[in-house]
Amino acid sequence: MIPKKYEQLLFSFLLSGLMSLMVSGISTLRATGVINGFFTLWMSAWITAWVFAFPVVIFVAPLTRRIVKILIAE
Repeated sequence: MIPKKYEQLLFSFLLSGLMSLMVSGISTLRATGVINGFFTLWMSAWITAWVFAFPVVIFVAPLTRRIVKILIAE
């Protein structure tokens, strides 16, 4: 098992991976339609998106948490 101290990092890794998988799949499908090689094209787009999404989630999540705390009534 993964130690608890890596919980946030693992959460960011999985969240960014799943979100970039879905968004890149929808974007690729809308741009190309269902074509030969669609899956390969989608996976290529996904890996590229994930490379950017993971660091963004790591840096944006703390800011987002602070904004949510401000917006939520106690």
